[in-house]
Amino acid sequence: MTANNNRRRVVITGVGAVSPVGLDVQTTWEAMLAARSGAEKVTDDEQLPTRIACPIRDFDPTRYMSRKEARRVGRVTQLALAATEEAIAHARLDLSKEDPTRVGIDIGTAFGALDVLEEQAWRIRGKGPKAVNPVIAPAVLATTTPCHLGIHYGLKGPANSPVVACATGVYSLGEAARRIQRGEVDVELAGGTDSYITELILYAFSKLGAMTTRNDDPKHACRPFDKERDGMIMGEGAVTMVMESLEHALARGATILAEFGGMGFSSDGYNMAAPDPDGTGAARAMKLALTDAGLEPQAIDYVAAHGTATRLNDLSETRAVKHTLGEHAYNVAVSSVKPLIGHAMGAAGAFGALTVVMAIQTGWIPPTANYSVPDPDCDLDYVPNEARQMEVNAGIANAFGFGGQNCSVVIKRYQE
Repeated sequence: MTANNNRRRVVITGVGAVSPVGLDVQTTWEAMLAARSGAEKVTDDEQLPTRIACPIRDFDPTRYMSRKEARRVGRVTQLALAATEEAIAHARLDLSKEDPTRVGIDIGTAFGALDVLEEQAWRIRGKGPKAVNPVIAPAVLATTTPCHLGIHYGLKGPANSPVVACATGVYSLGEAARRIQRGEVDVELAGGTDSYITELILYAFSKLGAMTTRNDDPKHACRPFDKERDGMIMGEGAVTMVMESLEHALARGATILAEFGGMGFSSDGYNMAAPDPDGTGAARAMKLALTDAGLEPQAIDYVAAHGTATRLNDLSETRAVKHTLGEHAYNVAVSSVKPLIGHAMGAAGAFGALTVVMAIQTGWIPPTANYSVPDPDCDLDYVPNEARQMEVNAGIANAFGFGGQNCSVVIKRYQE
């Protein structure tokens, strides 16, 4: 497998996150390694088959924006700004010294400001049109988050919000990397964000039959790759990474956390709600990412799995990993953090990419929590229940979305 060696190398110099188990990267990472779950009961409505989720508690948007600004955007944008602030600080990036036309933003979302839309719909029914927020239209656009961040920081490069369902977060990173590789920008603020734990979506996903119904034990409800798994758990959150051309990072003396290797993107063409059972579409994305990175399967140490704990997804992903890595699949650590932070939709893949970066940096892999009954059809090394100390030089982050949209990215240790 060979990559285009003439393109610019892309490195990651800063990370930021807001999750159900932490309002920053370090707190989130410590909780992941400790297998500490943010799952809890979120409603008492007994009409709902699923009444649990992974919400973010104690988040105050006015730490990052004015109260007036916070009222004009949805929670999805508030979370993204918080993650971006941390990533910029972590990278020690002084935006006032950058050419604003050479800094891009690729932060995607699957649902956008669904909380605003749903709240305003209830308001107009109860109080009439005069009660509607006059800025609702720009607030609910999928593009609001990157545009708002561009205005907030005074940036004038590309401002893009990819929408690729649950694969959005990793696709955003790949799009950002390609802009840098092509020379369009020097720096990208990239990642994913979503906040969709609303009454409507709880009903919708329950009707779909995609969620766990273990309401009496939220912390242990989501069980990826386990034989007794019965569905996902909803979550919310945001991840932003500062990505730069290698030349730009070295010129400003940045600390390089990892290097972006490559991205693969494919479609199943199979079903709107179920993955291709054989995992061939997902495998195609993984193989394309490896080719883009110029790596052989044997170079991969870790797979940050999509791992939703649905019957079909976990089996399909297991088969995809085997299709991609061959016999080496049995030597690779595979884990999913969704039992701990839930499925954050547009941010899910970005959380997966974050775990690869942090594994490279710390030498630890977060476990797949709640794994107790092995499934003979899911027979890989899922790092059950306890974090594992091991060297990671290259990893794949997977994210697979509704409609069969599959995206994988390769992230590797930086070497001069």
